[in-house]
Amino acid sequence: MKYKLKNVDCASCAANIESSLFKSGKFKEVSVDTATNILSVDTDDIIELQRRIKIVEPDVSVEIYDMKKSDETESREKVKYELIRILLVVLIFIPGMYYRDDLHKSVFSWAEYFVFISAYLICGWGVVYKALRNLLRGKIFDEHFLMAIATAGAIAIHELPEAVAVMWFYNVGELVEGLAVRRSRKSIKSLLEIRPDSASVLKEGKIINTPPDEVRVGETIVVKPGEKIPLDGIIIEGTTFVDTYPLTGESTPRKFELDDEVFSGTINKTGLIKVKVNKPLSESSISKILDLVESASSKKAETEKFITKFAKYYTPLVVFAAIGIAVIPPLIFSGAIFEDWLYRALVILVISCPCALVISIPLGYFGGIGGASRRGILIKGSNYLDALSGLRTIIFDKTGTLTKGVFKVNEIHPANGYTDSELLELAAYAEYHSTHPIAKSILESFDKPIAVEQISSFEEISGRGIKTQINGKKVIAGNDRLLHEFNIAHPVCKVEGTVVHVAVNSLYAGYIIISDQLKDEALESMRLLQSEGVKRIKIFSGDNVSTTRNFATKLGITDYRAELLPENKLLEVEKVINSSNNKEKVGFVGDGINDAPVIARADVGIAMGAFGSDAAIESADVVIMTDNLLKLPEAIDISRRTRRIVWENIIFALVIKGLFILLGGFGLASMWEAVFADMGVAIIAILNATRVLRIK
Repeated sequence: MKYKLKNVDCASCAANIESSLFKSGKFKEVSVDTATNILSVDTDDIIELQRRIKIVEPDVSVEIYDMKKSDETESREKVKYELIRILLVVLIFIPGMYYRDDLHKSVFSWAEYFVFISAYLICGWGVVYKALRNLLRGKIFDEHFLMAIATAGAIAIHELPEAVAVMWFYNVGELVEGLAVRRSRKSIKSLLEIRPDSASVLKEGKIINTPPDEVRVGETIVVKPGEKIPLDGIIIEGTTFVDTYPLTGESTPRKFELDDEVFSGTINKTGLIKVKVNKPLSESSISKILDLVESASSKKAETEKFITKFAKYYTPLVVFAAIGIAVIPPLIFSGAIFEDWLYRALVILVISCPCALVISIPLGYFGGIGGASRRGILIKGSNYLDALSGLRTIIFDKTGTLTKGVFKVNEIHPANGYTDSELLELAAYAEYHSTHPIAKSILESFDKPIAVEQISSFEEISGRGIKTQINGKKVIAGNDRLLHEFNIAHPVCKVEGTVVHVAVNSLYAGYIIISDQLKDEALESMRLLQSEGVKRIKIFSGDNVSTTRNFATKLGITDYRAELLPENKLLEVEKVINSSNNKEKVGFVGDGINDAPVIARADVGIAMGAFGSDAAIESADVVIMTDNLLKLPEAIDISRRTRRIVWENIIFALVIKGLFILLGGFGLASMWEAVFADMGVAIIAILNATRVLRIK
């Protein structure tokens, strides 16, 4: 179940909720996306969930997450409120600084405290309140405590402007963080615009507007030019061009005709069409995509998990170091002044907040997933986004992945007294119940009605062919391996091209050669993959050796395996994975149906051309919503740029904070520098993370 966390003030608060729920032992699967405040947990008991959360974060409430529900209005009001607060503090702070000396020296010196404490409370009261509340509950090491204790100490040693500045910059940082997160959420929620609001259902000659989730399978819907197609279905009347960009990222509209399948979320551009619905809304393409996108951020990369653990130990360590700096030197060194060392300790406390890391890293991954989804590349989680960047070996299936999968009968070679037409008819009847592209090509070439009642049995033998009975005759149709399996004598074994052998009652009837073509972009995609750092490209195919070799040669690929059954293909992929360096990931690219086990086994399973395919959606880690191979190097490029931005933030934040902690310890950094090292670094890191949203 997914829940929305309300009133979460900081990324570390969200991380605390995740940690607390997991440690409770009541929940096995817990994940909080700190960029969206969405909680994924294996329970539907919202009352128990709320009770557990209240223990660690009393102000946080929980509601069932609805992706359709927008919190845009609430977000805008919050931004407006924060801006007013920030500007009000500026209006008080600037005159206070200008007249500070006069206020301090005059008989009305209390006025200095009045001015700056007023500004401090306006921007910092919420932080102080939460720090006190958490302190009473034994929760010390969070950003509210660090800010409160550091600024209270600054006030105690009469550094009033610096105390106000710390809180003011903290508020500015929170505002920038909120705006960045809001922008990232919009990049994901823009996908919702492809969800149709209604469907025009044709009933008894009348068109009735109906919510898509109420339309039943088998009903007919009418889609006019310019309208979104609300549900998956088959065109039963009309021809049109459809804009598939919302699903595939392809800008060129595709032509759809009678009997073609269209998909929900795409846009009908030219002609009026009638569509027979073949899937309910819950199983439609658009629903699968939205489910994938909203669940993607719950699967965290190792970098995210590391930073969460790092922050947990880093903050207490710095706090104890600050206490040591404040107390030990005045006790040991005779000339050491307690006030000076206390100030240094307060500076270190301000610097130590891990906000920059805790929010900017998930924000970067969140943006990377959103940017990829807008290009028709669905990545199921930041862990898979990370894994894509480590791909060094990619194994391709051939048919429908590297090739167009559009087969045509090229040659017919009958034997033992059969004619061309008789051999083609036998093959067509044998392949009638198969959904394989080869079967479709034979049926298209035969182009005559099939008397289905003549087919009395049908068995598809995985990786080999078909065994059936036609008019009482035992017919097999498949590859050379199938002939050997049934001990059928045949004059030729090795045939150039994709071949279907046919035998009737154990007598060889001949073979049919079927041609396929490489995808237009296949060669260019191989070059781009190599430029992205992929060292090894392989082909594992179930087709015969000569055909596989032919296509491999055209692509410049020297490592290929042919005539592999699905189980053999799986074993071969496991061998490659076992022989690879752990840091070098192995990817498998297939069509998502026959290759589902291999896709699931690979370090990164990638389904090509798979929108609408259940097997691809379920087994793949990455789904390319079109069969365009150029999307694969693009996905790797997005993952590497995202990872680079994430590590830029990690290194930048740690180096700057480490440097200023040293400077603060030696008394060379004031509270102003500390403010930059904390919220300044956080703002820069957050702005840097949003660069991933602009990946072209």
